Order: sequence, then C-alpha cells, then structure tokens
Amino acid sequence: MKHTTEPFNLLVIDDETALRRTLRTALESMDHKVTEAANSAQALEAVRRQRFDLAFLDLRLGSEKGLDLLPELLRSAGDLHVVIVTAFAGFDSAVEAMRRGAFDYLPKPFTPNQIRMVLDRSALVRGLRNRVAALEERVGGPDPASELETQEPVMQRVLDAAFQVAPTDATVLLRGESGTGKNVLARALHARSKRSKRPFVTVHCPSLSAELLESDLFGHTRGAFTGAVQDKTGKVDAADGGTLFLDEVGDLPPVLQPKLLRLVQDREYERVGEPVVRRADVRIVAATNRALEAEVAAGRFREDLFYRLNVIDLTVPSLRSRRKDLLSIAHGLLAFFNRQSGKSVTGFTAEAEAVMSAYSWPGNVRELRNAVERGVIMTAGPEIGVEHLPGQLTTAPAPRMEIGGHVTLEDLEAEHIRRVIASAPSLDEAAQVLGIDPSTLWRKRKRSNPPKGNP
Repeated sequence: MKHTTEPFNLLVIDDETALRRTLRTALESMDHKVTEAANSAQALEAVRRQRFDLAFLDLRLGSEKGLDLLPELLRSAGDLHVVIVTAFAGFDSAVEAMRRGAFDYLPKPFTPNQIRMVLDRSALVRGLRNRVAALEERVGGPDPASELETQEPVMQRVLDAAFQVAPTDATVLLRGESGTGKNVLARALHARSKRSKRPFVTVHCPSLSAELLESDLFGHTRGAFTGAVQDKTGKVDAADGGTLFLDEVGDLPPVLQPKLLRLVQDREYERVGEPVVRRADVRIVAATNRALEAEVAAGRFREDLFYRLNVIDLTVPSLRSRRKDLLSIAHGLLAFFNRQSGKSVTGFTAEAEAVMSAYSWPGNVRELRNAVERGVIMTAGPEIGVEHLPGQLTTAPAPRMEIGGHVTLEDLEAEHIRRVIASAPSLDEAAQVLGIDPSTLWRKRKRSNPPKGNP
C-alpha cells in the first residue's frame, strides 16, 4: 500500500502498545518513517530531539489527557501537524481539539484510506505554505531563469557542474563577487534537487549580532536571553527536509563557527538555552565573496569548517565576464519590472544598449537590476534611453580591451562597435565612422548581442 505523497517523519503517541504497532505497520507500508511514544514524557523527548511532520495523538493516554499534551507539542515544534485519534469521538472533543491547535481529528476505528486522506491534506497544506514562503522571498526579485541564461562558456561550465551535483545531498560552496547571483544559483540547485518540494531557507550571516544570529539559526527557549519571551524555532528547523542557504558564510562570527561545523558535519544542533541535541535533515549550500583560504590563514575562519563546506566548489563569474549575456539578462529584468510596475516598456534604445554593454558593472547583476528598475521608473515612453539610466554608466571609464591581448577578433570587433556607437549621436553616424552601411551595423550589433541565450 504505497502513499502518493513524499515520505513523512511521523510520531505515534498512544498508551496501548498493540494500537501503536498496528498504526505503525500501516504507516510504514506507505513508506513513512515512524517513531512511537507511550506517554507525554516520551512524546516531548522525541519532538525535542528531531523534527516530525505529523503526530497521531490519542485523546486518552492512560491517566493523562491528549488534549493537555497538545499545546506542549505545538510549543516544542510549532510547525507540527497533530491529528487527534480517539475511540470516544464527539462534537465537543473535536471542537476543543481544533481550538487548541489540532490539524485534524480521526475517530477509531479508522481505515488505511482515512489515514491516507489525512496525510494528503497535511502534504497539501505544507506544500502551499512552502510555495507562499518562496513567493514572499522572491517577490522583490526577478525570475531567476533570466539570470542563468548564458552564451558564455565560463558560465555554462558552472551551470553544468551545478546541475550535475544538484540531485545529490553534497554540500556546495558558491564563490564569487557580490551581486553575481550566487543566491539565484543556490535556488536553482534546490529546484533541481530531490528536496525541491521542501523549504529553501536563507540565513544572512552578516546581518545580525552573534547572539541574534545564533537564535535565528538554531532557535531559542523562553528566558534564554533578555527579550526571549517565548520559545522560538530557528531556520535550521524551518529548513528540515529542504535546503539551508548560508549567504556570505565568510562573515559568520567565530563564536558560531564550531556550532555550524557540528551542524554541517553531524546534522546536530541545540537551541539557545536548551541543552537538548536535535537533528536536522538539511542540505547545506553556502556562499561567500571572501577568499576563505586567506581567512583561514588569518585565523578568522576555522579550517575544519572550510573543508566541510568546500565539498563542491563553484565560482560564479562576474557580469563583465559574461558580455554576451548582459543584454539578455537586462531584457529578462525589464520584463519583471514591467510586471511589477504595470508598465509596458518595450526595450532599450540602441544608445542605451551600447552604454550598458560598454560599462564594467562592478556591482554585477545586482547593479544591472537596479539600473533596469530605475530605467523602468524614469521612462515615460516605450523605451529606456541613456538619460533614464544611472549617471555612472556614462561617466565611468569603460574597461579596456587591449589589442594584442587574449581576445578573439569577434570580441575585439564587437567591443570597437560598442564604443563607437556609445560615442556617436546616432547609429547612422556610427556606421559612417566605422565605414559600413547602417544595415550592416545593425546585423553586426544584433549578432554580438542576441536577445536570448540558452541555459
């Protein structure tokens, strides 16, 4: 009897051994993992040590009441779905169970099909919640697909390696300058993994003090520190079953590095103020713009943690190394900001594209994103012109492409054309300077900067 949803980690709480075993057999036949608890103490100990998706809780536990245990279970594991099961079904008890936070109510005797329906509802609710969380995190950003489209071999090699390792649980370290899209690639890894239906949770390592970051990462118990007025689950717990993305891990405070090492190495952690070892089934993806080898040599980053994170090492190239991708990414960003603002800007003027192509983009894709957003806001017409782009694009010196350097004739010609167009008042005058027909210039420009690339 196979189940239609992903395998769950389930807790069966019942004082009758025969009933626990019967329910366990039914659930394991559906490929779920099951833990048993005979009383409140065993149940609370279980949820403190590991994360469960759903618990079947008997309304009567010998001399104890299941309804009294229910709030304690939810405090210890806030995202736990608890299904009350009882042979003494009644309207009042069902209402009281729901009032106290039960997910569902199942009267005895129940059939395997009824169990399956409860688990399907739980999977549906969790799936919707994860989708909402992902959408909320992405609402301020563009569709990642546009940033991963590429015609550049250097980027294609990174994508090929990333997507080869994506289906595994190997820890991945993404390197590269700030703004290159390491977070986008991390999401793409998650989307192509066997954990894709589970949460993708981001921890911004430089954003908080060591104390607050530890609480954000691992959670805390009430009274653990000033201001901890109630128990709180951390992002490790929220990411259980999915992917935990450690953004700018090179900035992690030294005091937290041993605790992160324990999580990466053993998948174990403790909440702040609670000496109970918990386990987390998470896939670790980390990102940094720092040279971690230098940080290790300077004593600012643990060597053992570095080696644990550096299982698969991928370096995301800078935007200036992806010249053929630049305008394709810009058009993808334009489509996003059109949807966000309700506008219908059709594109960029030729002069604007030339200026964008000649600029060095030290802030990488993040800077390009801001430039396109500004252009959409500032333009009142159908296109974004040079006057709608940030001023530094026209005042900053362009990166020099040296004659005789390691550059192809095609790239050298394309760079020369871009610079002439950027300095000429119009395409016709640029064609005159280059000594070619405007139609030839148009074809060469289009060949150098096609509208779309292939991922």
